[in-house]
Order: sequence, then C-alpha cells, then structure tokens
Amino acid sequence: MVGTLGVIWAALSSVLTLASWPLFVPAHDPFSSAHDTFELQKSWGVYSPFHAVAEYSPPPQGCEISQVNILHRHGARLPSVSQSEDILSGVNKLQSVQVYTDSRLDFMNTFVYSLGENLLVPLGAMQSFESGENAFRRYSSLVQEDDIPFVRASGMSRVVETAKNWTAGFATASNDVYSPRLSLILSEEGNDTLQDNNCPNAASSHREMNQWLDVYGPPITSRLNSWAPGANLTNDDIHGLMMLCAFHTVASVPYGYKAGSPLPFSPFCSLFTPAEFESFEYSSDLDKYYSTGYGGHLGRVQGVGYINELLARLTASPVVDHTSTNTTLDSDPATFPLNRTIYADFTHDSPLIAVFGTLGLFNTPKLSTTHPEPTRGWRASEMMTFSTRMVVEKLICDQSIRGRGVSNAYVRIMVNEVAQPLTFCGAKETGPRKGLCRFDAFLESQSYARHNGEGDWEKCFI
Repeated sequence: MVGTLGVIWAALSSVLTLASWPLFVPAHDPFSSAHDTFELQKSWGVYSPFHAVAEYSPPPQGCEISQVNILHRHGARLPSVSQSEDILSGVNKLQSVQVYTDSRLDFMNTFVYSLGENLLVPLGAMQSFESGENAFRRYSSLVQEDDIPFVRASGMSRVVETAKNWTAGFATASNDVYSPRLSLILSEEGNDTLQDNNCPNAASSHREMNQWLDVYGPPITSRLNSWAPGANLTNDDIHGLMMLCAFHTVASVPYGYKAGSPLPFSPFCSLFTPAEFESFEYSSDLDKYYSTGYGGHLGRVQGVGYINELLARLTASPVVDHTSTNTTLDSDPATFPLNRTIYADFTHDSPLIAVFGTLGLFNTPKLSTTHPEPTRGWRASEMMTFSTRMVVEKLICDQSIRGRGVSNAYVRIMVNEVAQPLTFCGAKETGPRKGLCRFDAFLESQSYARHNGEGDWEKCFI
C-alpha cells in the first residue's frame, strides 16, 4: 500500500487548498458536436494536460535496453504569482460590469476566484502516478533489489510532489516489491541543472509574445468588451482569461479522474473559439522558442549541465562540466551514483526546453511573430505539456546490427512517446531501426555540451 498512500497524500495536499472551490461545468457546449473537446485540451500549449503524442515502440528485434534516463516536467499546477495577477486583472474588470449582453458571461455574477498559486493539483498528482506506473511496466526487467531508480527533483514543491507521486506509482505497479524514494532535492537557490535561473543574461520572450498578441488579441478583446460594456479589457487581459480556462479546468478535475475521460471544462473556455485557442497555443510556442529554445539568447547553454550529467551516466564516468552542475553533489556517489539502470529527474518546462536545444532536438527555423507556420515542428502542446517526459534509452544490440568488431551500443530518445529522429548523429529516419543512433556517434554529436557551451556559458555573466 505504500504507493497508493503516496499518491493520495500528494493529491490531498493540494485538495486541502482547493476544497472550497466551486466546480464549474458549462451549462451549454460552445463547441459544435463535430469539435473534439479532447483536441481543445491540446490547444493550451504548455498548460495542456499530458497526452501521448504517439504509441510507444519497443526496441527493434535484436536490441535490449540496458539503461534509462527520464527527464520529467511536473504535473498540472495552479498559476504562478505573475500569472495570477494577469488572470485577476481580466476577472475583476469583467465583474465590474453591471449588465452583460451575452449569456456566456452570466456565470460571472456568482463566480468567486479562489485559485491558489504554484501548487500541484490532483490531476498533476495522478499524471505523475500513472507515469511511474508506466515506467515500471515498461522497464521492470532493469529493476533489481539492489538497483532501483535513482530519483532527483528540483526544489520547488510542485516538482518535489511530482517526483514523490512518480515513485508511488512505480512502487504500486511493482506491488510494492520495489519502492524507489526521492533521493535528492536540488536547491533552486544554487547550481541546479533542473532549473533555468543560473544564467542572468538569458533572454526573455516577452517581446515576441506581445508581438503575436497584438495580432490575434484585438478581435477577441473587441468582442468581449461588446459582451461586457465598460469592462475595458486589454489584450493582456484576454491572454490572462485564456490561461484561466486551462488552469481552472485542470484544477477542477477531481481525484479519481480516468485518463482520456472528458474534463469538466471551466466556463471561461466557452468565451473563446477553437481557432482562438490555436492562436493562444502559438503564444506558448513563441514563449519557449525565444526564451530557452533555439531563438533565445543563451537558451541552449542552460541545458549543458544536465546533458553532461546524462553523458556521465551513459558512460559510467565522472561528470565533466563547468556550467550549472553542483560539483559537490555530482562528485559524490551517494548523490550522483553511476551504477543505476534507471534515473528519473524532475524539473520545469524551461530547463527541459533548453535540454532539447542542447541535444539538437526539434531544431526549427526562426518562428514568425505574426504568421504561424501551420506545418511547424515546434509545438509546445506536443513537446511540453504538463507532465511531459523525455526518455533516453541506451540499448545493446546483437552484432548482426553492425557486424563484428563494431560497438553494439545505441541511444534512442523519446519525447512524449515520439521516437526522435536523431539525424544529427546518423540515425535512420525510417525502418525498424528508426531513431537508433550509434552510441559513439551520439557522444560525438554532443560536442556543444562537452565543451561547456563553446563560450556561451561565460556570456551568461558578462
């Protein structure tokens, strides 16, 4: 029962804060019957609930997994302090209006805003628990009594609780035979490869997001102001209210929700069309691309420390890094062991995006701030949902794959179950060995990390 108690504890720790909330389900469905409400969830960008983008593909015949590294974003949460301020601005303006001209705003007459800030919500706890269960079922052959997952988390409470729920799910799936624990919590006040606050000169994405908001926001702002005469909503208020649709929805999901079931949508969602949410989703794409992504000044370098830790684990050799690693912790076998088959690290969205860039994943040309490319490969709702996970598998394949005398070790990377192409290290793009990169070629491809960001790290401080 250790695992079950673990997830209930973490879920209740949020429920105690949320107990007084009213649960909102729209009295009418603003979307046509042809519109898939599950698709709506996927248009909230980085606030989208986790969904597998593809079905997991087992290793090709002749290959066995020998090591797994999981880098995991925290589960669904409440808004941050700054997000709460943006949300409340719009809510207060709407509630200052005496008469609404559209019935979709009538719920505001009795609405009481009572969301807290930053905490993991029950849906986030359940997402993490299910992720831990899946990890055990998929990789149970790697687990032994003296070799259970080594688990770390960045120090913010929602990340710590996500890690604890993951270990609870892992234990439950094993019938409590294997009960990993959260072995290390990294302080966010110092060097922390699971946080993105170590580079003072890093870029902000506010300018790019505002440029896009100036394109898609005005028609929505005009419409809502016509529904609420005198509210004087701004484009920023619209962005806050669209965020509230996502946050209010994930916070209203009760404990016991089954993955794939319809969510109890917040009535704020009914204020916007599916096409408008697609525009809102693009704001997340721009946010991550121009902050710690490829378009952000000093974005990629913020993932170097974690990648050098990953390379150390894959090669069973000491960490070599002069960027964001904590050298005291990484040089101690108790806090950075090199003899485990499963490692799980829990983090935030921005550090994970930086890691993608350091690795070379999702390499995308510059994103327009006025005209989204419909076929773009950089979509936050696919690569950075709540509870996103990147999994790096090391595989050992029989000699027939490469021939005698050639290394038979390979690397494969999944992001939300999608096997990444890894063309930067020679992986095939089709066929049964799709996405398999020779181990030595993968190591060679990570020269940016192995050379400490090739001078970019120093730019963080000058």
